[in-house]
Amino acid sequence: MKRSLTTRLAAMFALVAVVAFTLIGAALYAVLDRELVRQQMDVLNTTSGEMMFSLTRMGTTERWARGMAKMDTLTPADGSLRFWVVSPDPRFSYGKDAAELAEIAQLDEGYDEVVLPGRDRPMRTFTRTVDGLEQRPEVKFVVGIATEPYVHTLHTFVIALAALLLAAVLVIMLLCQWMASVGLRPLKRLSSEAQELSPAHPEQRLRATSLPVELDDLAHTFNGALDRLQSAYTQLEAFNADVAHELRTPLTNLIGQTQVALARPRSAQELEETLQSNLEELDRLRAIVNDMLFLARADRGEAATGLVNTVVADEVGKTIEFFEFVLDDLGLTVVVEGDIDAVAPMDRALFRRAVTNLLQNAIQHTRGGTRIVVRLERQAGGVSVTVSNPGEPIDAAHLPRLFDRFYRVDAARNDHGAAHGHGLGLAIVKAVAGMHGGRVFAFSADGSTAIGFNLPR
Repeated sequence: MKRSLTTRLAAMFALVAVVAFTLIGAALYAVLDRELVRQQMDVLNTTSGEMMFSLTRMGTTERWARGMAKMDTLTPADGSLRFWVVSPDPRFSYGKDAAELAEIAQLDEGYDEVVLPGRDRPMRTFTRTVDGLEQRPEVKFVVGIATEPYVHTLHTFVIALAALLLAAVLVIMLLCQWMASVGLRPLKRLSSEAQELSPAHPEQRLRATSLPVELDDLAHTFNGALDRLQSAYTQLEAFNADVAHELRTPLTNLIGQTQVALARPRSAQELEETLQSNLEELDRLRAIVNDMLFLARADRGEAATGLVNTVVADEVGKTIEFFEFVLDDLGLTVVVEGDIDAVAPMDRALFRRAVTNLLQNAIQHTRGGTRIVVRLERQAGGVSVTVSNPGEPIDAAHLPRLFDRFYRVDAARNDHGAAHGHGLGLAIVKAVAGMHGGRVFAFSADGSTAIGFNLPR
């Protein structure tokens, strides 16, 4: 069963109040108990002092009788205050249970507690010694005060404190629930706005105005996530449209050529030419599908494995050899410059694939009789590979999108239409760099375009 956040906050505040009030109540109880004991001791001390002033001057039986009368007068009817005089001479004793008191109490100087027969609670006593005088021997004078009224006071205080604590906790819980409900209204508003978000209106966002600081951060974070989702959704729509367009062309060619071949009887040579043309289109379809599958794996976070420290120039040279016949046909040359001894950890197959795509891109956009430069640079974080080719400069607005899938700046820039790819070459370069933990970059200025990536150490 789900619990309301408002109720949880109210319960937490109530728990805090219970703990706080309990600690305060315990402290008050201790203070009250200590003060009541101190008051009892003050009463005992004061009463003892008054009687001692008289008893020390009573050395005869006649004077002692007046002292006993005074103690009778000071003794209340409920017995909450008692006097005893314990003496070896019965004439100078006082208190009907003085003998029993002498048996159950130590009668040492100072304060003590004594449980008398017939009482549930002990009496707090104060004992003093009265030196002998004339006929009176040395005696023990004891003043006792009942503890029942003080225990009753403490008991009443505890009951009242518990009742007040429960009432205060209940009031605090109700107030906190109301305050939490009021404080969470902006959150409920955000929840209502979030429920109104619809794929039909991807531009909708949460209103972040007049929100508390915590919810303001939440709203901006959520809106940022929506921005990224919208961007990804837009990119996915464009990607799907581009995929459909790229696949439609070879499929249309296949269907058209097959329909033409079947329109009338064909010789074996004509059918062979048709099958050869269809095979080229099928190869193109396979290349697109394979590249899309590779990019999908990269998008899922697949990383390059089996990295081997390799001389970068050696792998670049092997890749250039693959283009030897194409370069000769087009009258192009490729030179490697920079740090040819640079070493970097790499997956060789993936590295060659990235360099192949960079060279293909450069060849597509380079006029015959010119030179393509592959520059290797050792950097603090690794090794960079940059492929530069002369040609028309690319506008700065296009540079960040060169590595998007199926993105072409201008089809007219392709000087070798027969060799053009299907728009995934640089996207694969970016994927390979990411799988190695590197990044891609592109520059275009002074009649030269440089595109490359780096391999971190």
